[in-house]
Amino acid sequence: MRTITSPRPFVAHPHYASQRRAALDGLDPHDLDPPLITLVKGLNQLPYCFTLQCCWGHFQVAGQGDPHNLNCLPPGKGESVHYRIAYLALCIENNPSGRTLRTALERLPALDPDYIEFCSADWFWKRWPNSYALQVEPLRFRHLDTVDLSYQEALHVQDCRDRIFVALDQLLAELPKVDE
Repeated sequence: MRTITSPRPFVAHPHYASQRRAALDGLDPHDLDPPLITLVKGLNQLPYCFTLQCCWGHFQVAGQGDPHNLNCLPPGKGESVHYRIAYLALCIENNPSGRTLRTALERLPALDPDYIEFCSADWFWKRWPNSYALQVEPLRFRHLDTVDLSYQEALHVQDCRDRIFVALDQLLAELPKVDE
């Protein structure tokens, strides 16, 4: 079943403010992967978006018990790496600042278009119109949450993950802090 789609156009979202309030009231920073806490808090301070879900991206090699570890891949060669995708999903308000944010997010896959995607997801869109996601994984697996990769490809995915979150931090620093 196809649940990931190309980014959908903005639509009217009359419940944006109440949904944003409910999402922020229910957010527990302790539930976030620690490397994403500052980014998520920063995005949620912008009045024209709120985060829905996120994941730092987790790499698990043979013999490594914790599938949610935050470790970088160990040096050397491994045969296969189990990867849980890195992503950030957010709802964006349909206003000038929100459209600026969306345009900036749409540009980020240019960092590596075969491994970074800006998209919409049906399950988010049904509940939160104008929701979008950035995800990092080989596009051939774009519909999967976890995949097995060769060690070399996992190293490349790890590099893409690191670069996209640095780019998001930089983008956050440049965005207007109030609606324009």
